[in-house]
Amino acid sequence: MAKSLLNATSLSARTKLLHQVGVSLYNTSHGFYEEEVKKTLQQFPGGSIDLQKEDNGIGILTLNNPSKMNAFSGVMMLQLLEKVIELENWTEGKGLIVRGAKNTFSSGSDLNAVKALGTPQDGVALSMFMQNTLTRFMRLPLISVALIQGRALGGGAEFTTACDFRLMTPESEIRFVHKEMGIIPSWGGASRLVEIIGSRQALKVLSGALKLNSEKALNIGMVEEVLQFSDETKSLEEAREWLMQFVNGPPEVIRALKKSVCSGRELYLEEALQNERDLLGTVWGGPANLEAIARKGKFNK
Repeated sequence: MAKSLLNATSLSARTKLLHQVGVSLYNTSHGFYEEEVKKTLQQFPGGSIDLQKEDNGIGILTLNNPSKMNAFSGVMMLQLLEKVIELENWTEGKGLIVRGAKNTFSSGSDLNAVKALGTPQDGVALSMFMQNTLTRFMRLPLISVALIQGRALGGGAEFTTACDFRLMTPESEIRFVHKEMGIIPSWGGASRLVEIIGSRQALKVLSGALKLNSEKALNIGMVEEVLQFSDETKSLEEAREWLMQFVNGPPEVIRALKKSVCSGRELYLEEALQNERDLLGTVWGGPANLEAIARKGKFNK
């Protein structure tokens, strides 16, 4: 009966887009030609985006270009999209930790690529490509956390805002340096920052190019917690333990919860409520639900 009710109500265009895997913000109707951008980015090699998928349903996404403080080369931008597509299809996944190699997060875009992409048209095309990628990343049915070690600068700072949560090590720093480069955030970082810390604080952080150490970031609500260790291995283990408290459960339930929150953030109330109803239909009467009822553990862990 529930399934018949789900099919009875037509979904809005926004809701349909949110339901579909792999849908991007921009396409040719917006003057965005993805294949052309990909060919351009391919000309700027260096570094890699590495993905490790663990048996416990947690993925580790590593920005790996340590000789340049894990700055994004063109090839890394392409690889990030590839990893996002892989994660969209990882049905056993529940959580994701994003970190940088060699104890620093990311210094943003590789200046070699930035210098070569010198026209406003180049900048806008790159902006649309990265906004597409990070919006798809943000909509992943995985609970994500940025593990910020060392520095997260420019585009690196923007990437942290695409994660659901942020954790910092004691000596780390977040800084949106865009003003000092004569530009503004273009990977969606400004819009997401407003959602995270509010418009007044976001304006201060962006216009002042403020250095947010771990204490300041915690005080303004930019991060959830300051970790105990700065060591690369120990801080990763801390982040894994922190994330586990939110992803401990059946993948289908964790993923439905994340989708429900995404719809609440992106859709009008009535549409979000309909989407929540539809997601309920995917887990009600399912294995996890029936097992919980059999345990009579509705309110007890």
